[in-house]
Amino acid sequence: MATAAHSHTGFGQVPPALQTTDHSMGLGSAEVQRRLQQFGANAIEDARTPLWQQFLGKLWGPVPWMLEAVIALQILLRRDQEAFVILFLLAFNAIVTFLQERRAQNALTLLRHQLQVSARVLRDAGWRRLAAAQLVPGDVVHVRAGDLVPADLVLFDGAVVLDQSALTGESLAVDAGPGQPAYAGSVVRQGEASGEVTATGSRTYFGRTAELVRTSSAPSHMQRTIFSIVKRLVGFDLVLIAFVVFYAATHDLPMADTVVYTLLLLVASVPVALPATYTLATAVASTRLAKQGVLVTRLPAVEEAAAMDTLLSDKTGTLTQNVLSVTEVKALAAVDDAEVLRAAALASDEASQDPLDLAILAAYKAGEPTEPLPKRISFRPFDPATRSSEGVYAVDGDEWRVLKGAASAVFAQCGTDAAQRETAQAAQQVLAEGGARVLAIAAGPAGAIRLLGLLSLADPPRVDAARLIAKLGQLGVRVIMATGDALETARAIGKQLGVGTRVCVACSGDLSQPEHCDIFARVLPQDKHAIVRALQQAEHVTGMTGDGVNDAPALRQAELGIAVASATDVAKAAAGIVLTDPGLSGILTVITMGRDVHRRMLTYILNKIVKTLEIVVFLTLGLWLTGGFVISARLIVLLLFANDFVTMSIAVDRVRPASHPQRWQVGQLVGAAALLAAVSLVFSLSLYGLARTQLGLTSTQMQTAVFLMLVFTTQANVYVLRNDGRLWTLAPGFAMASASVADVMLISVMAVTGTLMTPIPIELVIVMVGVVALFALVLDQVKRIVFQRFSLT
Repeated sequence: MATAAHSHTGFGQVPPALQTTDHSMGLGSAEVQRRLQQFGANAIEDARTPLWQQFLGKLWGPVPWMLEAVIALQILLRRDQEAFVILFLLAFNAIVTFLQERRAQNALTLLRHQLQVSARVLRDAGWRRLAAAQLVPGDVVHVRAGDLVPADLVLFDGAVVLDQSALTGESLAVDAGPGQPAYAGSVVRQGEASGEVTATGSRTYFGRTAELVRTSSAPSHMQRTIFSIVKRLVGFDLVLIAFVVFYAATHDLPMADTVVYTLLLLVASVPVALPATYTLATAVASTRLAKQGVLVTRLPAVEEAAAMDTLLSDKTGTLTQNVLSVTEVKALAAVDDAEVLRAAALASDEASQDPLDLAILAAYKAGEPTEPLPKRISFRPFDPATRSSEGVYAVDGDEWRVLKGAASAVFAQCGTDAAQRETAQAAQQVLAEGGARVLAIAAGPAGAIRLLGLLSLADPPRVDAARLIAKLGQLGVRVIMATGDALETARAIGKQLGVGTRVCVACSGDLSQPEHCDIFARVLPQDKHAIVRALQQAEHVTGMTGDGVNDAPALRQAELGIAVASATDVAKAAAGIVLTDPGLSGILTVITMGRDVHRRMLTYILNKIVKTLEIVVFLTLGLWLTGGFVISARLIVLLLFANDFVTMSIAVDRVRPASHPQRWQVGQLVGAAALLAAVSLVFSLSLYGLARTQLGLTSTQMQTAVFLMLVFTTQANVYVLRNDGRLWTLAPGFAMASASVADVMLISVMAVTGTLMTPIPIELVIVMVGVVALFALVLDQVKRIVFQRFSLT
């Protein structure tokens, strides 16, 4: 009998001698609590960056560097007040960004706590699934293909193939059997085995537990789109800056002022609030999704859901209830139905917690069998490659083999003549046409295995599956079903669900035109990767549901990998989102939320392009037309942060999601924004010319007026661009409305009182607000034409 205190070479820190664990009973609840207090939870706290370092990081980067250079230049020019104002604004923006990212980090921490590795544990003589964090030394644990080993184990039953590449860097898998270790964090690639926990938490051999959530730093389509646009804006700015420098050099303008001015023009093109806005938008969406049964493992997955137009969905547990039950037993040999069911039970294993095995065992036990099962010598769990499982038992001193699996696989391993096969195939077709999954059962001594009969299991469609598939279709997302069932079974289920009846197999012919397939039948896990690639090559943005270890490559390949509620830990680690509730309703929620995020970021990007083009062109033209800088460096910096204060609220704004998949088109975005910017620029130049010639303002008062005009037009642009329809048809969210009111009031008060700028009459401020409001109505009409022209509706 093994104990929890082992001395195997290579194990982690060995705990002190503990009470021996009975491998047939497991630990009792009282002993578990005692050991939990002694050893602590099976988890390791993440290394945290001190808050002060996180804050200082907001002052380090290209944009802060440019602003810090401006501050240094202002100090050298003895403009201490300007330097202080810019320093204050830089620090204020760092604080706001820091607080928003802290909010997002807290949301992600909550998600990480919900996305925990689970384990099959024997406690109080009963198998149960528990969070791996609750394991203690001495626990009896069962692992199978697709699991992450939850703690350091020494195996005592079964055999597995372990992938330790994430721990050791070695790509070759290792075999492990009784008496050998399985380290925490290893991936079980094949087989299943039971073992006893020898070390948990920081005491494990590799000093860490397996973590499910591994955040990805790969940029999403939206991030790549934004950065592509920013590069174009910066390139455009560099051309204008060259003209500004040339003009300054030929007109004897102060070079120090010119350097400050050009630096600030460059800063105007960089989306200072982009990281905080994007992180906040996706983190808030992820938090809301978690409350609706969807856990996000990688933030970009939320936004990727907006573009998905095809969903490759598993049948079992996603489209069906995953409540298998034996519906019919059909004996085909000189045995009765009870003997066929008993043989099927011998080819099943309760420790695996496989739904199919549990259904067969439940049906067998319901018959109240009186004859005890023989002693099991070995067991080979279901393998997709062989499409069967096998148990070996000792019967009258000889080895007795029992097979359970797909009819074709079982036929190949037992002696059946042509008449028997024809009878079996006819019976199988009748059962399959009703939508049942059919298994063949065979048994006998080695070399004399014979077919005993067939077993049909029903897994009825979920009551909401057909309705949800129809709703996905209304959103422009086509559902394709993938199943390992025979063609007849797949077609029957597909008809019931409304998916369609065009059944294909994962061969080169069908994969060349996947849009002609409603269902892929007889699918092996490795086939799913090929199906996803075929759909992507046909230019479909593809989502995929999966649950097994062999689904991981396809889940990674798909733009949106979705691990279903019953998925293995490896599948969850590979997926972008994890469903905690059965069925497809979570996917519907993700699509809707993803399109919400897409709409918010579309508003942000359009607004950024329009304002950048308007501001930099206006300021450059102003220099050429007046022979001087039309706004001070201090007010440019104040303008940038006043704009960002409002645009960051876009991340939580109320939106109306699109009714069809959304994709990013850089050319369309830039073209539409350029036309809108041209309209805004004409308005700004006209208003500036009118104020300069008719109002008799001083040069510094004109700088204040320019500042107010650019702030107010930014507000107008945000409200015009946030909605495809009329700007008054969708009320803004509380955060945006509050930010706008606060921004307008604060800037207006500063302009009237002369805070950080030359004062102007309050009547002029009111008139400017009214004129910009009228301009917003004109721009709203232009927007509708532009959006239709560039297919942004």
